[in-house]
Amino acid sequence: MIYDSGEAWRTTREKRVMLFGMSGLGKTHVSSMLRDAGNWFHYSVDYRIGTRYMGEHIADNFKREAMKVPLLRELLMTDSVHIGSNITFDNLAPLSTYLGKPGDPAKGGLPWEEYLRRQDQHRAAETAAMLDTAHFIRRAGELYGYDHFVCDTSGSVCEIVDPSDPADPVLSALSDTLLMIWIEGSDAHTQELVRRFDRAPKPMCYQREFLDAAWAAYLAETGLALEAVDPDAFVRWTYARALAHRQPRYRAIADNWGLTLKADDVARIETEADFVDLVARAFPA
Repeated sequence: MIYDSGEAWRTTREKRVMLFGMSGLGKTHVSSMLRDAGNWFHYSVDYRIGTRYMGEHIADNFKREAMKVPLLRELLMTDSVHIGSNITFDNLAPLSTYLGKPGDPAKGGLPWEEYLRRQDQHRAAETAAMLDTAHFIRRAGELYGYDHFVCDTSGSVCEIVDPSDPADPVLSALSDTLLMIWIEGSDAHTQELVRRFDRAPKPMCYQREFLDAAWAAYLAETGLALEAVDPDAFVRWTYARALAHRQPRYRAIADNWGLTLKADDVARIETEADFVDLVARAFPA
C-alpha cells in the first residue's frame, strides 16, 4: 500500500483512494461528498466507461433504433439531427440500456451472443478505464490543482481482475498510485440490495465464467428456450448469486491489496474529516 500506517495517511499532502464494493453501499455518496469538500478530484469509472470507451457503441445503438423510424432515418441520412447519450455521474442509464439483458426480444431482451458481445465490450472498457486512473491523478494535480483524488469504481471491478495474482496488471498499476478500500456490506445490506434490485432490475457486467454457468443453470431450472426467457426474471435470479460470487473476490482484493471499511461506518460519514479518521483507523496496528 502507498501509505504504510494510519499516521502516514493522515499526514500525507496527497490522499489518493479507490473505493470498491457492491453498488448501493456508498461509493458514489462518499466520492461526491469528498468532491464537494473542494479539494478532491472525483474520478467516476462508470462515467469514463460510458463516455470514452462505450460512447460510440451507445450512440450507434440509439441510431440503429432511430433508423427504424422513416422520419428519423431521413434526417439521420442527411445529417440533419444529432443523436447521443447524456450520461452523467448520477445518471448512467444509457450505459445500462446498451449493456442490456438476454432473452425474449418482445420483452426487450437481447440474443445471447449479442449480449455476450456487449459484456465483452464492457469488460474491455472497464479494464481500460481502471488503467486510466494514474493518468487522471496526474491530470487532476497538474491541470486543476487538486491535492486529493478518489476513484469511484464500478461494482464489477472484481470481475476484471485476479486478486490472488500478485502480478495482476490492473491491481498492480492501481497499488502503485492509490489506496484501495473495500466498503463491506453486512447480511442485512445484502438482503436490502436484493430487495432493491428486485424492484428495479438493471443490467450488470459479469465475469464470463460466472455468466455462462448462471445462464446454463437458469435454462436447466426453468426448462425455457433461449428466446423465451424473461430478461428481468433472469437478471433477478442472477443477482443474489452475483453478490455471493463477488463477495470473496472483493475480500481478496482488500486482504491482498488494501483495506476494509464497514458499510455501516461509511454511512455515518458526514465530512471529509470523518472519512480521513475512518480510513486511518482501518490500518493494521
